[in-house]
Amino acid sequence: MSYYQRHVFFCVNQREPGESCCNNQGATEMRAYAKDKVNALKLSGKGKVRINNAGCLDRCDEGPVLVVYPEGVWYTYVDKEDIDEIVTEHLQNGRIVERLKI
Repeated sequence: MSYYQRHVFFCVNQREPGESCCNNQGATEMRAYAKDKVNALKLSGKGKVRINNAGCLDRCDEGPVLVVYPEGVWYTYVDKEDIDEIVTEHLQNGRIVERLKI
């Protein structure tokens, strides 16, 4: 069994000015929001969910992006409501959010 049930990586990469990157689209703030939400729902810790920063995941043109393992599901998001849906549906209930999947 894996140490975490689900491991979430948010691309928070910052590229040179003028280049597309997740961090220019609020990735750092959304990652912090997701981490706070997971903690508030008591979903974090051993055997549960871990939210992590990631460097460039090389999908910035589709971004901002995050990936959930072990399923290997990639998501894009726009706002806190999208993050709420990913946390509730996928991380809490195990249902992939098809409308945000890339």
